[in-house]
Amino acid sequence: MWDFSVARAFRLMGQTLPFLLLRVAVYFGVAVAYVLMTGVGAGVGWGIGGFGDAGFQAGATFWGGIIGFGIVGVVMYFLREYILYIVKAGHIAVLVKLLDGETMPEGRSQIAYAREEVETRFFQASVLFGVDQLVKGVLRAITGLVRGMVTILPIPGAQQLVSVLRAFLRIAVGFIDEVILAYAFRTGSTNAWGSARTGLVLYAQNYRPMLKNAAWLALIVYGLSFLIFLLMLAPAALAVYLIPGAWSAGGIVFALLFAWSVKAAVLEPFAITCMMEVYFRTIEGQEPDAAWEAKLEQLSGKFGKLKEKARAYGASTGNVGDDGVASANPGTS
Repeated sequence: MWDFSVARAFRLMGQTLPFLLLRVAVYFGVAVAYVLMTGVGAGVGWGIGGFGDAGFQAGATFWGGIIGFGIVGVVMYFLREYILYIVKAGHIAVLVKLLDGETMPEGRSQIAYAREEVETRFFQASVLFGVDQLVKGVLRAITGLVRGMVTILPIPGAQQLVSVLRAFLRIAVGFIDEVILAYAFRTGSTNAWGSARTGLVLYAQNYRPMLKNAAWLALIVYGLSFLIFLLMLAPAALAVYLIPGAWSAGGIVFALLFAWSVKAAVLEPFAITCMMEVYFRTIEGQEPDAAWEAKLEQLSGKFGKLKEKARAYGASTGNVGDDGVASANPGTS
């Protein structure tokens, strides 16, 4: 079936309780902000609608709620780099250390240690966000190669299969991009672009076991998310009831929000921990394959950008040869 240990992943999650609580606070806070601002917007719209007839009031309430919801969406768009930098990357830094059986430094909290590690590897939020976006672009190219292999097979209904496969791979790849970022922490690299480049080559040359395990995790995580969504329908319906002019579809939207917050706070780090275990075990002792590196350059222009940025960083630090191609064995962190 799969190559990861569910029990070990949950044990490691328990060891990072401070980060789990931080994630819960952040993502549930976001969900609550959406609900509250939607309610405030709907309330304002309802009040304004009082100057007109019932139809006008219903429309004003609806659009007030949409505006309130949209305001939080805009704020979250601008905070996405910060959340990736402080919450996601920090949690990965701690998980990598614990996954290798190392103990946390005494006298420092997990969050303080993680912040120092992230700043050492990625300097600032914009660098980490830029690396993450390029990594996602290359991963999309790799999954595109897999889809292309399916289309040339003599399988009845191949086009329909590719459509399903495309959607499924898009979900599965969401658990892999942060594993590539974890590679920088494990190798102790300070060249974020170069470590991402090397990590991608190692992933590509092992894409079969990686995608297989990502597929299993996608089924587990989204299956649990659906169950959580069903459980959240009741409290979400109550929230809708308290909003003036109660939205008919609001309960579903809010239940989705709360299910998303559980997924982001708890289920995603579980999936990433499992994928890190598989990835690090799979690449142990391997070196980046030049043939796969050349193939990635042909498949994705974003991989070429990683290469350019890795070399530019190496030149700026005086390590002209530091283009990110390093040993796959972990170094000191």
